[in-house]
Amino acid sequence: MGLLRAWRYVASLPLVDVDELVREGVELVLLDRDNTCVPRDAREAPAEVTAWLGRARAAGLSLCLVSNNFHTSHVSRTAAELGVDYVDHAMKPFPFALRRAMRRFGVPAEKTVMIGDQVFTDVAAGGLAGVRTVLVRPQSRTDLWYTHVFRVFERLALHGVTFDGE
Repeated sequence: MGLLRAWRYVASLPLVDVDELVREGVELVLLDRDNTCVPRDAREAPAEVTAWLGRARAAGLSLCLVSNNFHTSHVSRTAAELGVDYVDHAMKPFPFALRRAMRRFGVPAEKTVMIGDQVFTDVAAGGLAGVRTVLVRPQSRTDLWYTHVFRVFERLALHGVTFDGE
């Protein structure tokens, strides 16, 4: 692991092994919203994501959305629908929102994992906060214009990386 290297690479959130997270001592899962839990071109999380969150909850994991999305109403609505807490306006890759979520839950970095779809926001923020990270593929090709620019550099950073489930 490093600032731009994830602990795990998995094709999608529903393929992240909840049992492995528990075996590895994870207690808190921080989740990106857009294109990780909810496709950027949709308003709701797919049923597979909702089912995964149910499995994670049943395994005793605490869950929190940590989103750069500036539309508080979107993030809060998604959090309510999914039954999770949230931190919006996260400003990832800065680690402040991740640390705030860890304080809120009383869980240290070594027992926390950040799951997201972007190297330069989610993985970098996790690295700066000292938490393990899981990078998933984005659920949709729809992104903000500047995210498309980052995706070009992301492809370079991910050269030779294989994602479980692909």
